[in-house]
Amino acid sequence: MAYTYDELRGKTVAELREIAKDLPNEEVQGYSQMNKEHLLPSLCHALGVETREHHTATGIDKLGIKAKIRTLKADRDRALAAHDHGSLKSIRRHMHHLNREIRSHLA
Repeated sequence: MAYTYDELRGKTVAELREIAKDLPNEEVQGYSQMNKEHLLPSLCHALGVETREHHTATGIDKLGIKAKIRTLKADRDRALAAHDHGSLKSIRRHMHHLNREIRSHLA
């Protein structure tokens, strides 16, 4: 049976040990002595399950916002070189606003 990281994380140590018992991989050797903190990553690796959680932004154009931030970074570097503190502050505030917009929409 194929598992996801969230399914495995929601299982008890006893259930994880039952799954590890049927696997011939060396990574889960000693599963009966492992606690959940050590068993979960080795079990995920043995099963080929990705352990990172992916966040998805909903309702926004994340790629467009990231592109705008990249152009603002170039503008920021030019303002730094020109010692233009007024535009530098404005650019930094705009970048901060865009970063907060992305973070507020993460699921």
